[in-house]
Formats: sequence, structure tokens, C-alpha cells
Amino acid sequence: MNRRAPLMLQIVTGDPRPIIRQIADGIKRLVAGGDLQPGDALPSVRGLAQQLSVNPNTVAKAYAELTAEGWLLSRAGLGLYVAEQRQRLSDPERARRLDEAVDRFVGDVIGLDYPSDTILDRVAGELSHYAAKKTA
Repeated sequence: MNRRAPLMLQIVTGDPRPIIRQIADGIKRLVAGGDLQPGDALPSVRGLAQQLSVNPNTVAKAYAELTAEGWLLSRAGLGLYVAEQRQRLSDPERARRLDEAVDRFVGDVIGLDYPSDTILDRVAGELSHYAAKKTA
């Protein structure tokens, strides 16, 4: 496809995550949700930095992290592209990261005092958006 895909990312100043993490997580969501397809070109480091009003080094670090994890593919002289979908992590590493994410999530929502069913329904609803886009 190799089309230049616009990135609909936002940096939230009140977010406790560093900007690099917000950028990386945002791109992962776009890929997982099907908004970015394998072969789609990403904006240049400078272009995305200007769009988000952040330092180009911040974008470069996020892109480097995503490339190292297999989400993006660097083509010399041509830029960065979304890599083909594949299992990027070993099964034990996936399980470890899931455990960490669940621990963080529970720590974040436990004080909100919602019933477990409400929380689980919201998570299931959010995940269903991604499953629907992948099968479409």
C-alpha cells in the first residue's frame, strides 16, 4: 500500500506517562485497531514532532522503540513503515507484560469505587472495538 497515513495522536499534558510512551502507545493502538495497515508510511520524525508540538528527539526515541519491538520497519532513505503483523514477543514475555498491565490497571481503578462488573464491561467494550476493526 505504502500510502502516507495521517496519525491521529494527541499528547495529554495531565497524563502520567512520558510523552515517548504516549506516542508509542498511540501508534500501537492505531496498528492494533486497523487504522494503520502494514506498509503504511509514517510521518517523518520532524513532521510528527511539529504536528504534536514536541521535540523531534522525543519522536525519534518513540519510533526507535517501536522499530526495536517490531511494530515499525525502517527502510533506508525511504522512512518508517508499519511492519507486517506477527507475534512480537515470546509467550512468557507476553504473559509478564500482561500481568504488569493488569496490576497497573487495577491500581489505577481500584480507588474509583466501581463494581467489578462495570469495570469488566468497560474493558470488554473497549477491546471489542479493536477486535471488530481487525476482522473488518
